[in-house]
Amino acid sequence: MADIRITGRMVNAIRITLDTNDHDAIRQQLSKTLQNASTAGALVVLESSVEQELISLIQLLLDLDVQPMAVQEGILAEQARAIQFPVIPAQGHGISSQLQEVKATKEQVVEAPAPATTVSTNAPVAAAPVIRHATSYHDEILRTGQCLVQNQGDIIITAGINSGSEVIASGNIHIYGSARGRVIAGAGGNSAARIFCHALEAELVSIAGTYCVADDIPAQHLKRPTHIYLNDQQELVFEALEF
Repeated sequence: MADIRITGRMVNAIRITLDTNDHDAIRQQLSKTLQNASTAGALVVLESSVEQELISLIQLLLDLDVQPMAVQEGILAEQARAIQFPVIPAQGHGISSQLQEVKATKEQVVEAPAPATTVSTNAPVAAAPVIRHATSYHDEILRTGQCLVQNQGDIIITAGINSGSEVIASGNIHIYGSARGRVIAGAGGNSAARIFCHALEAELVSIAGTYCVADDIPAQHLKRPTHIYLNDQQELVFEALEF
């Protein structure tokens, strides 16, 4: 029989670090970066190495279709507290510490043609294809301090992941080895996402924000092949994989 554990909801957020208070430059750079990363509606934690006006910065981010949720303790904290905006410690619970993001060994992309647009001459212009789904394949062990992210699909790792590493996918995650780090599937709210691994030793597993830490993982599944998914009540279900 499957075991069920639910210990809370995980906040999946992106962290934006600013080294300039030129809001025009920030807007220009972020508009490109956020668009390419498909982060519409994402929660954002802010930190800054320079003084700047927080209210204007929050409005700038709202205009870019992301949701500022907090600032990190530091230069912006005094302004945040003055307007009763949340301040979190440097290592906020549920917010990933800054890891080195690595590129997958290989990526397979399924594209759909974008609808043609019309310019002033009324001639149809073909737009760039739209990515429907992407799968990242990684055939190296993900080492401590490394992070592998796929915002538009699945991740398949043919080796394991070490403690202190992190795998984040909007879709499913397959780990054909030991899963010792943080495994986050369904990022962005995809409750149909699933996690499969050959040996479950994770520090944390999460699907669509529902998470379980190492101490709460059912003992009979530790170091065992395991399939993890959400049931209709949005609770994590752990099932043994039989080979």
